[in-house]
Amino acid sequence: MKKLFFLLSLVALIGCTTVFAQDSTETDPVNTTTKAATSAAAPAAAAAGDDAGSFSHEKIKQLFIDGGPTFMSLVLLCLILGLAFAIERIISLNLATTNPNALLKKLDTRLSNGDVDGAKELCRSTRGPVASIFYQGLLRSNEGIENVEKAVVSYGSVQMGKLERGLIWLGLFIALAPMLGFMGTVLGMINAFNDIEVKGTIEPSGVARGIKIALITTVSGLFVAIILQIFYNYLISKIDGIVNRMEDATISFVDLLIKHNAVKR
Repeated sequence: MKKLFFLLSLVALIGCTTVFAQDSTETDPVNTTTKAATSAAAPAAAAAGDDAGSFSHEKIKQLFIDGGPTFMSLVLLCLILGLAFAIERIISLNLATTNPNALLKKLDTRLSNGDVDGAKELCRSTRGPVASIFYQGLLRSNEGIENVEKAVVSYGSVQMGKLERGLIWLGLFIALAPMLGFMGTVLGMINAFNDIEVKGTIEPSGVARGIKIALITTVSGLFVAIILQIFYNYLISKIDGIVNRMEDATISFVDLLIKHNAVKR
């Protein structure tokens, strides 16, 4: 499933990059001059249209182009890959979320009848980390309660690691996106001061352009980090809930084995 999400992410990235590249060619200075000359009869209407659609899709594209394709593409890549990891984890955690109480009731019925093999088959056919932990404990039911508890604890740690898989990459993109934005900010300011040094005079348009690039990259990086941070915190809370239910269920499971004398003492 991870490979599928990565493939979709790359396709989306290529598509977005192609669209922005086409927009950048359409906003070529020569073409812009020609269009401005042919549409000089209605400048007020065009300005009004720009103000009305300040948050339109076209405006976002233009901000992407103004921010610089290099750094904006990297920030966009962080967003797409980060969302791919987040969506994959959300789906995996939802699949791992089961009702341990219902499973414990079914196990209680089988163990009360002395059907340990039936209990093993039930756990094997039930999805989720709780059923997997129960299965490992049942496999060692003939080795004593201490070995059962050790198996449950050890395999519980393994299942916890599986639940947290991929979060380190999501954390990487959360940290990387604003850093790329700040780097774009520094480069934008360097270009602005470089223009002043080369020309020997301070031109407001040149300085404003450098500051604009700096602000766009910074805002983009922070925006991406905020979105991914929300997903990260949601995933952490989801994992904590699963782990808490898993720990409570394992305690009840061990008590169940002792109750029905299903484990060697």
